[in-house]
Amino acid sequence: MPASFRSKAATTGFALAALSLACVLGNRPAASGQATQTAPMTGATPPNKATPPTATPQVAPGGASAPQATPATATTPPRPGAFNAGAARAPEDPAQVERGKTLYGLSCQACHGQDLRGGDMGGPNLLRSQVALSDQHGELITPIIHGARQAQGMPNIGLNDADAQAVAAYVRSVVGTIKGQGMPPGELKALNVVVGDAHRGQTYFDQHCERCHSPSGEFAHIADKYSEPKTLQARWLAGGRSTALDAPGNKTTVSVTTAPSQTVSGGLLHIDDFLVSLHLPDGTEQSFKRRGNVPEVVIHDPLQAHRDMLSKYNDKDIHDVTAYLVTLK
Repeated sequence: MPASFRSKAATTGFALAALSLACVLGNRPAASGQATQTAPMTGATPPNKATPPTATPQVAPGGASAPQATPATATTPPRPGAFNAGAARAPEDPAQVERGKTLYGLSCQACHGQDLRGGDMGGPNLLRSQVALSDQHGELITPIIHGARQAQGMPNIGLNDADAQAVAAYVRSVVGTIKGQGMPPGELKALNVVVGDAHRGQTYFDQHCERCHSPSGEFAHIADKYSEPKTLQARWLAGGRSTALDAPGNKTTVSVTTAPSQTVSGGLLHIDDFLVSLHLPDGTEQSFKRRGNVPEVVIHDPLQAHRDMLSKYNDKDIHDVTAYLVTLK
């Protein structure tokens, strides 16, 4: 083959190889963090890039541009912290709700309960029913009242359309008052625990409590320290442990005797049938294995008397003592 021909063939081969390599590299995706740029052709529209539509302003009479209307959204902001947070409900007709409440009491309460949480005859809790939570205008509740779920045990209770709609409105009105998970519907009412007899409470205190507590000593002005009667009642029932964890007199201690004249004492950290752990006065911790009664373990709990009394109190005793303690100001 002539040399000139071989030279031209080699040049052509190099050109084709370079063109193929360029095509391959041009089709490869850019590496992470590396942008690719393609020079646009003159007069051509870049591929995969749609030209944004040009908005044509509406012209009102007189040449002024008319304001563009903003599309209305149908979504109502959810109720923050709601039990089943959804769209806020429109107010129900008070007259229809009152009528529905009466009909509910006559026809539904036995199964679903006075507070809609389920009744003695085994009806489901309506406050957790997706039907009751999703119903807007009776479209879900009314068919069930008319017998749509007889196969599941919900009978047709014989209400006409108007009465069924009234019951549905009442159910929605109660569901709409749910505020947060675990909270009952309706308005929160302050619980009054001062319902006992203060004189009987003083007598009970003198008989069972005065050997350890004094109304003129540590209990003086206790009603000022705990101004909320519910808090005061909870504190004296628990022996004040939750408010005096660091008080030396309220700490549970333990003594462990491993041999005659060898006793270790400290604050009780843990105890079970196999192990006892204690906090020593020098700040260290020590544990002992237990095998039956070895080693000998003696617990000193200053609040044990309160624990023993918990099984002896009745509601009347608790209310009477609380009624007495709220007078110690």
